[in-house]
Amino acid sequence: MNLIELNGVKLEVQRIGFAVARQHLAPLVFLHEGLGSVAMWRDWPQALCHATGRVGWVYSRRGYGQSDTVPDVRHSGKLQPDYMHEEAWTVLPTLLKALAIEQPVLVGHSDGATIALLYASRYPVSACIAMAPHVMVEEVSVRAIEQARTSFEIGDLRERLARHHADIDCAFWQWNDIWLNPAFRAFDIREDCSRIAAPVLALQGLDDPYGTLQQIEKIDLPDSQITRHTLAQCGHSPHRDQTDLTTRAITDFLTSAA
Repeated sequence: MNLIELNGVKLEVQRIGFAVARQHLAPLVFLHEGLGSVAMWRDWPQALCHATGRVGWVYSRRGYGQSDTVPDVRHSGKLQPDYMHEEAWTVLPTLLKALAIEQPVLVGHSDGATIALLYASRYPVSACIAMAPHVMVEEVSVRAIEQARTSFEIGDLRERLARHHADIDCAFWQWNDIWLNPAFRAFDIREDCSRIAAPVLALQGLDDPYGTLQQIEKIDLPDSQITRHTLAQCGHSPHRDQTDLTTRAITDFLTSAA
């Protein structure tokens, strides 16, 4: 495990490299979901890096994986409704600068996809790949997150997640509390997305319990700039539910886009 310190906070970071990587190509930077971490990506980032011939970087946001925890996460450390804006516009630029990465290809999933879109709305990227993004809050999302809370409290979700996070309560509650906060219902990044200048690939599973096709259809960009890809028999995690199709879609997209 590698840790990098940013403004007094240590973040878990992993570099993916291999002998035949084409160094002139923009690196892939992976941004995890609301309950994700470096470990929860499993081996898919390595597979995608090999398929695209690129090096990659994966990191765990604060409070996730082996990154520093957040003290008093349910009170003084509670996330605010703009937490993804803060990650995209403050934390991620600082991390990329520390890693000497310019104009990466961002590969985001769920919350990470939203962060990728927000970053691309302000900073230059070679391309932005958004898997199951949240560009606005839907009732279906809120219901699924309420069900996740029940599973965490009385089901097996805590046990399944605990192996991936040093502080499982921090990882779960900082995500769950803010999504179920009534103030978060107004979250909407559609206007921000309209300012993205880079090519975008947006993927959405047709069986996603956390969001509908509106999440990618409402990204207001010219057809020449955005590629929308829907996946049958796919829930909230295209890279896990339809691994081969997702890897192929991204590889094909990057062949011409970045």
